[in-house]
Amino acid sequence: MRVAMTGATGLIGSALLSLLESNGHQVIPLRRGSSNDRTTPSWNPLSGDLSDAAVDGVDAVVHLAGENIAGGRWTKARKARIRDSRVHGTRHLSEALARLERPPKTLIVASAIGFYGDRGEERLHEQSSAGTGFLP
Repeated sequence: MRVAMTGATGLIGSALLSLLESNGHQVIPLRRGSSNDRTTPSWNPLSGDLSDAAVDGVDAVVHLAGENIAGGRWTKARKARIRDSRVHGTRHLSEALARLERPPKTLIVASAIGFYGDRGEERLHEQSSAGTGFLP
């Protein structure tokens, strides 16, 4: 499979990239920001700009990118960047993918389990209720 990936240099992304490649899949990391270098596929989470040629016809896109939650104090502005990087980034990416001549059949979006808060030994699943606070 050909898989494009945002967040490929992060903790989870780098491990997933290695796993996919070791299983014979071709992974196309998408670098955040705009690139004048046409050989480096990129995407801009703020504007939705995407290196269309690099991702047109991929089988799947894995979206793991978002503002680093450990990258500084949680000021009001920083919390807005954390939230916006996930909400707007995901929306812009999905809209850009939908415009492709040959969009991917699969889009996988992942964030963090922190959404559920500290629940001790409780087994969590997607239907579990959200925790409380900004990042529970």
